[in-house]
Amino acid sequence: MAVAAEAADPRHFDITHPAAVLGILFIILAVVFKTSTMPSCRRFYAIVPAILLCYFIPSLLSTIGLVGDVPMHPGGHDLYWVASRFLLPACLVLLTVSVDLPGILRLGPKLLVLFFTATVGVVLGGPLALGIIWIFDPSLPGSADPHELWKGLSTVAGSWIGGGANQLAMKEIFLPGEDLFSQMVAVDVIVANIWMGFLLWMAARAGAFDRWLKADRSAIDNLTERVRAMQSGRSRIATTNDFFVLLAVAFGIVGLSHIVAEPLAHWFETVWPGSKTFSLNKPFFWLIVLSTSMGVAASFMRSARTLEDVGASRIGTVFLYTLVAVIGLRMDLRALVDAPVLFLLGIIWIGFQGALLFLVAKLIKAPSFFIAVASQANIGGAASAPVVAGAFNPRLAPVGVLLAVLGYAVGTYAALLCANLMKAMSAPPPEEHHGLFGLLEAVMPMLG
Repeated sequence: MAVAAEAADPRHFDITHPAAVLGILFIILAVVFKTSTMPSCRRFYAIVPAILLCYFIPSLLSTIGLVGDVPMHPGGHDLYWVASRFLLPACLVLLTVSVDLPGILRLGPKLLVLFFTATVGVVLGGPLALGIIWIFDPSLPGSADPHELWKGLSTVAGSWIGGGANQLAMKEIFLPGEDLFSQMVAVDVIVANIWMGFLLWMAARAGAFDRWLKADRSAIDNLTERVRAMQSGRSRIATTNDFFVLLAVAFGIVGLSHIVAEPLAHWFETVWPGSKTFSLNKPFFWLIVLSTSMGVAASFMRSARTLEDVGASRIGTVFLYTLVAVIGLRMDLRALVDAPVLFLLGIIWIGFQGALLFLVAKLIKAPSFFIAVASQANIGGAASAPVVAGAFNPRLAPVGVLLAVLGYAVGTYAALLCANLMKAMSAPPPEEHHGLFGLLEAVMPMLG
């Protein structure tokens, strides 16, 4: 059955009706998640992560012209617009409202030091990798405009600090081209999974790494007991009332954020013309910042944190993967062949974060487990951080979840900082200096 809008995309997709497209996407997501839990598919998903398929299958259908996402009528909104304006901020609220900050603080200072070291590694590693690549290749093949590349890299920063929700927030704030974003998704997923493979390899050799780090292993035993005490007996079966409360909190905050975002962006644009440098004149910027901030603020109330007991983060994850599938419809797989240099940039970027983590861990004598879970909580988010943590000790898997949720909370702010550092580097400075020279010229005036 083909349902098409005549004035839609000139490529004339066969299926464009939003209801039909949404149904196809949910079928894809259901099949991916169902098969990912089947023992017969375990080896396949150990190599190909589920989130990659959630991007890849819809993008494949879009690339071959079978399915597309277009407005139903002139001036109407497509699935992506609805998902990004409603599901994305609601997802951020549900993922941050459950942050148990007091509980996270009780995990110990060394683990938190390494978590924020990993965050700093991503923030600084992006502009550093961009500068190194520019030294050898100022043209940066694979990007239509080298000075716009930072917009695409901002989405990688969002993913590698918080997760998919933060990545898509950066996409909507900085608006990279669809081809560039397709390349960035490939860089994100492939490089991040190479790094995860290294961390799992390290887990099998934790003893050797800990001896080199001269780490205090008793910290892991203490951490195991604290986590077990924090997690015991909290989850319960959600009722209809619970679901309505969850939706009321999520979409109530989203609605308030929409109300405030438009006039706030207009005020910045009117009062401070230079605000566009930091995207302060964009309503979507404030929608994401306000939703995240109010979610974090709500997490300080015990009654709000108990929403996690009835599945706040699980519903948030459903929203997130729905948006991921919708994003896939806008990707063109043919753009991936033009991005070899971007994979090198990603490897340098994530390598800098790893080197910084090992250096700090060596200085504070932290165990290799702390390195792995702190890094993966940033790079992989809640989907894979518990996998890495569990590879060291199954009882410590919840630590990955806790830190990953903290990553959702700080991801938006840290990714914005990283994006603006990369933007400062990308602006053509006087006398056509590029790369590290451009970053130095941009940053030195800030340092006085």
